[in-house]
Amino acid sequence: MLQGAELPVQSEWVIFVIVLALLGLFSLTLAVLPRSWIARVCSKDRDDKQLFSTPFRWSGGFAAISYLLALVAYLAPRQWNLHPQLMLSLCPLYFVKMTIDPSLVTTLFLLAPMNAAVYGSLGAAFGYAWLAFRKPISS
Repeated sequence: MLQGAELPVQSEWVIFVIVLALLGLFSLTLAVLPRSWIARVCSKDRDDKQLFSTPFRWSGGFAAISYLLALVAYLAPRQWNLHPQLMLSLCPLYFVKMTIDPSLVTTLFLLAPMNAAVYGSLGAAFGYAWLAFRKPISS
């Protein structure tokens, strides 16, 4: 557990808060947009299965990887000296580990799923961006 001089300066953490807030706003915006608008931007039919399966797969992949990263961050030995800013960018809930050192049960059932939700929404945003900006395959 980091204490005192080992903790990063508060101003270094502002960028993480801003990025996570923007990601949350973007994901919330996508969640409330009508299906027809998303289909129009992605140049797909409103009922196309790929319109929602692709972002769902990206979301699942990002969520699984970030869940595992949260577990690695928890189980990493102290000798590894994980850089706090790197770990905060990969696992935002690493902050909790640095300050209060949660139990394994708390990490497995609360912190790691929350981390997976954050990066799952990032995966969904990348999935929609991939659909919107990729070039259609000509047959």
